[in-house]
Amino acid sequence: MFKKVCIIGCGLIGSSLARAIKKNNLAEKIVSSNRSESINKKVIELKIVDQSSADTKKMVEGSDLVVIATPLSSYEDVILKIKDSLKNGSILTDVGSVKENIISLIEKNIPENISWIPSHPIAGTEESGPESGFSQLFKDRWCILTPSKKAKEKEINLLKSFWEKVGSKVDIMEAKQHDYILSITSHIPHLIAYNVVNTTLNIQDEKQSDIVKYSAGGLRDFTRIAASNPIMWRDIFIQNKKNTSEMINKFIENLENLKEAIESEDGKKLEKIFLKTKKIRQNIIEAGQDVEKPNFGRK
Repeated sequence: MFKKVCIIGCGLIGSSLARAIKKNNLAEKIVSSNRSESINKKVIELKIVDQSSADTKKMVEGSDLVVIATPLSSYEDVILKIKDSLKNGSILTDVGSVKENIISLIEKNIPENISWIPSHPIAGTEESGPESGFSQLFKDRWCILTPSKKAKEKEINLLKSFWEKVGSKVDIMEAKQHDYILSITSHIPHLIAYNVVNTTLNIQDEKQSDIVKYSAGGLRDFTRIAASNPIMWRDIFIQNKKNTSEMINKFIENLENLKEAIESEDGKKLEKIFLKTKKIRQNIIEAGQDVEKPNFGRK
């Protein structure tokens, strides 16, 4: 499918993608670039890629497909490094969770003959690093493409086919819509998880109690989400601050309604809210986004 693919950043997503490319024979050569020499050595040892170096320019040269798989805050530095090394007619994509601000940043810094087609594979676990990746991470998971206006249909279809071959279901939408939807389905749940766990830690410090020892399933699930890469999520919340702030306001409003119902002992109102939210769980299962017994994305 491609002669050479370069993945910049071999964390969970980048290393999983490299494994999926290799497993499905989608490239003759796979290379990566990582700032850490220990990671460059590790991905070679694990036989995830054929070559890896901190010299990003060198790794990018001659690549038909370049994938940026680093935190959002590093994008500007990455693109300024590689813009003059990108191969004529190559496809440039990423795996970031926010798109609207990123599209214009990249678009204004790359040559006209490069097809910039942002991708967002909605897949992952709470783990990070190249050792955590696995080739099946994208299987039956959505990948959303948000092509720039300059992207050609031929290259969009090629990238769509690429993601399908690693196991993804692919959809195409505008960046603004993507950022709004993901603020609801992904960003606000993570923010809530971070706050729930942080609140728990504060209470434990105050009460010196064994909260962790007696944690039930609900808290354990929140801690799994809150164990996600802190740098990645810091960047997501900042880059999507408008939508995230809007969702926080809606959440606070709903939380106040719940508090009011509890304090006034309004059982009917509470039951109505809980029944409505229970239906969402069934809808998610019916849509194929989870199973009756969830595995939370683990291998």
